[in-house]
Amino acid sequence: MAEYANAAATTIQARPSVPAPIRSRPQRLSRRGKIESMPAVSQALVDWANGFRQPPQPGFEIVETPRYRLVLQPDFPIPGPNSATFVRCTPEDAGDVIAEVNTVFAARNLPVMWVLDPDTEPANFADFLGASGVFPDPQGPESAVMVAPLGTRFVSPRVSGLELHDGIEDLDSFRAVDAVNAEAFAGRVAGDDPAHLAQLGRRLRNQQSVPNRRVVLATIDGEPAGSAGLTMYPPHGAILNGGAVRPKFRGRGVYRAMIAARAEMAREAGVEGLSVWGGPMSAPVLERMGFTKVGWRRFYRK
Repeated sequence: MAEYANAAATTIQARPSVPAPIRSRPQRLSRRGKIESMPAVSQALVDWANGFRQPPQPGFEIVETPRYRLVLQPDFPIPGPNSATFVRCTPEDAGDVIAEVNTVFAARNLPVMWVLDPDTEPANFADFLGASGVFPDPQGPESAVMVAPLGTRFVSPRVSGLELHDGIEDLDSFRAVDAVNAEAFAGRVAGDDPAHLAQLGRRLRNQQSVPNRRVVLATIDGEPAGSAGLTMYPPHGAILNGGAVRPKFRGRGVYRAMIAARAEMAREAGVEGLSVWGGPMSAPVLERMGFTKVGWRRFYRK
């Protein structure tokens, strides 16, 4: 899973030279992602990345309870943006928690993604989900929580014809972002029916209203190739999300170029480091660029 109002479109040319990418050294981590040997990454950044909670903002509804936290985004009605996280309950209460959460999402006609972390209670909460017909997400059951300090040297590779633009400059740019995400994540063509376009317009206005949000649209020879989001929370860190590259453009360095561009934006905002959830495809690339795994998230849905 972009926002700065009335910003001029930016075009970032690929750099002419390609130094060797930085490779991170293996690090020993405890179950909760505690640093045992990671001098370049502060414990504060690790704790922030593992404990980050989506704050309220336009277009989102947050339901916060002692037993769980819900994020609902009615104009983005897919699992993921709509999620149940930070489950902390007793085994005796697990069934009630699942029923309560299902009731909230059903009332809004929204799907739900259950996101579990190393501190989920009870530790076997996934078993309770399975008993209720909720199983690991077949599109990606686990992601690594990864961080990198902004002292890391992120190299933008040379990609012929690549340009990076403001993905929320206008509706056409945001439609291109939506189309990239639809193809990259779901293997489908983005909808263009009136209801979808109305939702898209509301999402664009909401993202433009949040001053710490950025969205990058990558094009190659003018054709949409990739998209990626960034939300900055100075001085703590910046969240990278939604990095996607269309299948026909993969393997050229588009994803790495978008990482480097967003890192530069985060530096300008004065944050300590970057946090991202790396899936099976992106985590190896992120590790080669200098990110280190400090935790995990596991995903469950019907």
